[in-house]
Amino acid sequence: MIIKNALVFTEDCKFAEKDVYIDGERIADTASDSEVIDAKGCYVIPGLIDIHFHGCVGHDFCDATQEALTAMAEYELKNGITSICPASMTLSEEDLVHICANAKDYRDAWKPGKTSRLCGINLEGPFIAMNKKGAQNPKYVTPPNADMFQHWIDAGDGLVKLTTIAPETEGAMDFIRKFSKEVRISIGHTDCDYDTAREAFLAGASHITHLFNAMPPFTHRKPALIGAGFDTKKVTPEIICDGIHINPSSVRTAFAIFGDDRLIFISDSMMATGMPNGDYSLGGLAVKVTGRLATLEDGTIAGSATNLMDCLRTAVQTMEIPLESAIKCASINPAKAIGEDKDYGSIQVGKYADLVLLDQESLKLKKVVSHGIVVA
Repeated sequence: MIIKNALVFTEDCKFAEKDVYIDGERIADTASDSEVIDAKGCYVIPGLIDIHFHGCVGHDFCDATQEALTAMAEYELKNGITSICPASMTLSEEDLVHICANAKDYRDAWKPGKTSRLCGINLEGPFIAMNKKGAQNPKYVTPPNADMFQHWIDAGDGLVKLTTIAPETEGAMDFIRKFSKEVRISIGHTDCDYDTAREAFLAGASHITHLFNAMPPFTHRKPALIGAGFDTKKVTPEIICDGIHINPSSVRTAFAIFGDDRLIFISDSMMATGMPNGDYSLGGLAVKVTGRLATLEDGTIAGSATNLMDCLRTAVQTMEIPLESAIKCASINPAKAIGEDKDYGSIQVGKYADLVLLDQESLKLKKVVSHGIVVA
């Protein structure tokens, strides 16, 4: 297959007029196949990678069924998100074992062509601070527990790539030191101060869960988690650009602080994404969705109702984020964060051909390619 006449997002994160050759599942120097896609008027960008979302089209990752994961992955792929690392909620140990095992079964049976590839599991709870629980179920909030966490790692058979920790909780620093070489430890749902956050990063944590949300604010005398993250250059903050969670000025400020080499776009989407307004649930809690706004009964924002591709468009079209920066934050940056960048995240010879064609004027999706297969 050859994709011709497009502006291609190159591995140095710039656009260039060039052809893209696909041989089998991977990007190649040349292609023996005679199929040609004329992509005039399109951008060709890497398939997006969402490393923090809970659900869509009426299903949730925590449903722990193959039906739910398949329906979610079909929707994600049709919207240009070719790799997914879905997030759990704060639930019981037994439920999370079942959720991780179900994800493993999906991964083992996956074949390219119809659904997104499941590249990991993001365990967002239950090791969080009660006073910053957000939309997490307080019934299951607990201090970090190494044995419990190991059960989930074992059930997922290597799929657990991220977990969220409140570093001020009992045993958190020991937990971070124990698991940070195996799983990317993210600081979030926390009320920690600067010194505690900095200690956690020096102990091995290297990620921030949904920047600005469920954490103390940055102020000139108390920089808290955000300041500690800035001072620790290895740290990659997630950010939700759905137009609901964060004011556009704050998104631009985040880019000025952290830069587009560190920020990672996530959707944090829940089951109402791709569905009409109505009543839904998240982690066993009732959620009302109106437009893009999802809230608990007390008004707490409960995830988003926006997929990652729409977040990218929102960032570019209404938040004044350069397209090149937005693409980095939704492709190669998340790939690097969870160790997937050897084979995914950029358009480079030898990597899997996960590609998206977007109209240059509207950024509307034209085609999706997954492992060399045109799927939409």
